[in-house]
Amino acid sequence: MIRFFSSPAPSRALLPALVTASLALAGCAAGPDFKPPAPPTVPGYTAQPLAATAATPDVAGGGAQRFAQGADIPGDWWTLFHSQSLDALIGQALRNNHDLKAAQAALQVAHEDVLAQRGSFLPAVSAGFDASRQSASNILAPVPNFPAVPQEFRYNLFTPQLSISYAPDLFGLNRRTRESLKAQEQAARFQMIAAWTTLTSNVVVTAVEEAALREQVDATRESVDIAKKSLAILQLRFEKGDASKLDVAAQQTQLAQAEAGLPALVKQLAATRHALAVLVGEFPDQAQVESFTLADLRLPETLPVSLPSTLVAQRPDVRQARANLHAASAAIGIAAAERLPQIELTANAGSTALEISRVFTSGTGFWGIAASLTAPIFEGGQLMHQERAAKAAYVEAAEQYRGTVLMAFQNVADTLVALDQDARSLQAAAKAEQAAKTTLDLSHLQLGHGYIGTFELLAAQQAYQQARIALVTAEANRFADTAALYQALGGGWWHHPEMGTR
Repeated sequence: MIRFFSSPAPSRALLPALVTASLALAGCAAGPDFKPPAPPTVPGYTAQPLAATAATPDVAGGGAQRFAQGADIPGDWWTLFHSQSLDALIGQALRNNHDLKAAQAALQVAHEDVLAQRGSFLPAVSAGFDASRQSASNILAPVPNFPAVPQEFRYNLFTPQLSISYAPDLFGLNRRTRESLKAQEQAARFQMIAAWTTLTSNVVVTAVEEAALREQVDATRESVDIAKKSLAILQLRFEKGDASKLDVAAQQTQLAQAEAGLPALVKQLAATRHALAVLVGEFPDQAQVESFTLADLRLPETLPVSLPSTLVAQRPDVRQARANLHAASAAIGIAAAERLPQIELTANAGSTALEISRVFTSGTGFWGIAASLTAPIFEGGQLMHQERAAKAAYVEAAEQYRGTVLMAFQNVADTLVALDQDARSLQAAAKAEQAAKTTLDLSHLQLGHGYIGTFELLAAQQAYQQARIALVTAEANRFADTAALYQALGGGWWHHPEMGTR
């Protein structure tokens, strides 16, 4: 490094020249200017055109859904399910969820870093005060004159001073640093928004899953009871010689299978309730999570589908990836500016006196101004490789951005296909449940007229419970995938003032 210091004599001529040069170069900034990537030009998300989903009357979540191309997404989309219990759960989660609060704190950290970096554009001013007690030899060095006590060479020294330093941003080092920090702030902002959208969607999906599991547990317990009654009937018939041992063994197997499936469902229900409690910011054993049934929900009939060119502006993960790309672009400018000369202007003024009462009297003052120019000459290739690393990091961020965009489109496409297939699955499950219900009703009539026995009726009841479990699962899938679509399209965060605009 070479440093040039101005002496007091020529400083009056040198400083104006340096200031003029710095102002002339102030418009320059090393490194590339960031250009946001262009939105994708693809026409849609799936190969097949979107059509209204199949309707299944008289079941929860059985309404047809149509897709509105280019429609906007409401910020509180969960209210479209028309459940006050669900709205209360999401409100509690937004107030108490710790992951969301941590993301908000991370955004505050990034914002304060941006504000702190503003100081690099302004002169730095500092004040100091030195007080010392010294003893010196008048043989080796001159000492202050003490006419009253000529043999005394101990004295006090008081020095207050004010220092000012300023480094002109010749090649944009400070500007690129601020650009990088602002991009990092944007990345933190969209990370917080992603936490917000994920939280609201997770609460809906988890609550729907909890409601479905409760109904499945109830149906499975009824199936176990039915299987036990069937076994008791078979054992009685076996004792009378009206049934074989094989029939009894087969029914015992069916009962054991029904009982084996119940603990897994109970365990899954407990884990789901615990997860829901954590989402709303409560301990699992202390949560008072309000429950509701799938029949309490209303399936939204019109679903927005954002245009592909709009999706990249709405998805928080895509916007976060773009902010990371912007920060990587600014890092190239920072690395390039580090290889260029830097100028620092300094000035100081103060006073020195042997007595504190004379510090500000005439004749005790001093001042100085200086300018330094620092230019790297040999750094062993360190700065060069740092710039190359910054360029490689930009390529990495660009590829990560492209990958995030592709994943976003895949997410939307998968959800659209899932919604169509969920409607078909629900339609089939409803038909199966209705057929099983018809069989059960006819079995009751046949039993009353003596055409069948109790065992056949219990078999029809068990088949109905299995069909009921499949129907509940199909209903839950429609509600959950509807919530997933709103999340996949960005969650409508831009309609909340605290989140800002797109």
